[in-house]
Amino acid sequence: MRRALIDRRTRETQIRVRLGIEGRGRYAITTGIRFLDHMLELATRHGAFDLNIRATGDLDVDQHHLVEDLGITLGEAVSKALGTRRGINRAGYFVMPMDETLAVAAIDLGGRPHAVVHLGLNVGIVGDLQAELIHDFFDGFALGARANVHLKVLYGRSSHHRVEAVFKAFGRALRVACAKDRQLARMLPSTKGLL
Repeated sequence: MRRALIDRRTRETQIRVRLGIEGRGRYAITTGIRFLDHMLELATRHGAFDLNIRATGDLDVDQHHLVEDLGITLGEAVSKALGTRRGINRAGYFVMPMDETLAVAAIDLGGRPHAVVHLGLNVGIVGDLQAELIHDFFDGFALGARANVHLKVLYGRSSHHRVEAVFKAFGRALRVACAKDRQLARMLPSTKGLL
């Protein structure tokens, strides 16, 4: 079973992430930002991972440090759990409807970090989360996981639905990218031979 434990401590944050790739969608997530907890719970459930997160930080200053560092730590946990990455699908995508909203997520675990996030939000806060930090979370994840992460909301009225659809699509796309493929196990899914 592919599992990882990452304990990241800085002057601003203390984050512990325990991840199981082959899971049952079980979670215990505490970040101090309830909307972020909820979004990570949804991604975990839709990705069928097991995820335990305990994160604290300088929320009295701002949410930025905690959200970005959590993205990095979760990405590092994915990378560590995947090991050499040999035999995984490597890339995955998913299109997720959420009532009036439609979002798409595409992920490539090919070793090169980059995130493109287009949510089309016209609000400063969703729930209790600063909306602009959603991009920082996924930037951090892409860096920690050494992955390309592309997320886009195609349309939707509700800001809550836009963010929720993106996190659900992200979880599903990550599940596909992490899945093992027997045929790919005999070869590296890269012409460079680096994966």
